[in-house]
Amino acid sequence: MKKTVLISGATGMIGRKLSKQLKVQNYIVKELSREKSDQYFYWNPDRGEIDERALENVDAIIHLAGAPISKRWSIPYKVKLYDSRIESMKLLLKTAKKLNQPIKTFICASGTNYYGTITTNEIFTEDHSMGEDYLAKLCGKIEEAANVFHDEIGSRVCIVRTSAVLSNDGGMLKELLPLAKPNILSSLGTGKQIIPWIHIDDIVNIYIHLLENENLNGAFNAVADEHITNKKFTKTLMKLNGKKIIMPKVPAFVLRIVLGEMSSILLKGSAISNEKIKSTGFEFKFKKLKPSLRNLIRKANEKKGETKD
Repeated sequence: MKKTVLISGATGMIGRKLSKQLKVQNYIVKELSREKSDQYFYWNPDRGEIDERALENVDAIIHLAGAPISKRWSIPYKVKLYDSRIESMKLLLKTAKKLNQPIKTFICASGTNYYGTITTNEIFTEDHSMGEDYLAKLCGKIEEAANVFHDEIGSRVCIVRTSAVLSNDGGMLKELLPLAKPNILSSLGTGKQIIPWIHIDDIVNIYIHLLENENLNGAFNAVADEHITNKKFTKTLMKLNGKKIIMPKVPAFVLRIVLGEMSSILLKGSAISNEKIKSTGFEFKFKKLKPSLRNLIRKANEKKGETKD
């Protein structure tokens, strides 16, 4: 009998695709959303509100909820980044305990920024320590809160340290494609910073892999094989759109003025290892950037053609 899975952040880029795929594989899927709809179970973590029926008979929770990091990090927004991830997690735990509902598996989204948003020659593995910057510490707090599920109700806990997800439905690629086609896209800062990335299909499959393999626990890097610089990423994307880079690099100081502290995630980055998840038997569909982008661009064009029809 397939498990019943509750997904927070079910209306997000990963959540939508993961929910759809789990249903195809005959899981019973419950979805949490701030949107009041017959399709979802309502919750509002800011107010401590949740439809308790969402947790009834749930075997596993996949916690994807969280405000996007790709906005300027004002002090109020930093509070929102924290609360939307961690306070919402506490609400799930509190409700599970109130209902005496055993949660066998808790899988939580974290980020590869755990290791620090820096550019080095280091290839980071799950054994490396947490970085010192704001985003690294936020990831550390997320993971600390997730592990409370094991400490207090005995759940198996898996952490997915997510890199930049390539998808037509959101994230980095959706922002870059409209700039690539009119040939106004260029590399950022030095262009030498590494962009850890993963195809949307692979990140969804990692969540399902961790869900189904009950012997697995702990943190796993969700990142493709190829370590690629910002300049090479930009060049590859432009080439696949029949363009060449003609615009000058965007200076780092400009991004810092416009985006503030958040600019660090665009200007810095190091290589991340995926050997741990592969050692569990997981196989990536998209290991290299070029076929990944080609796949997504083709799908985007097909969808555009369907819309015109």
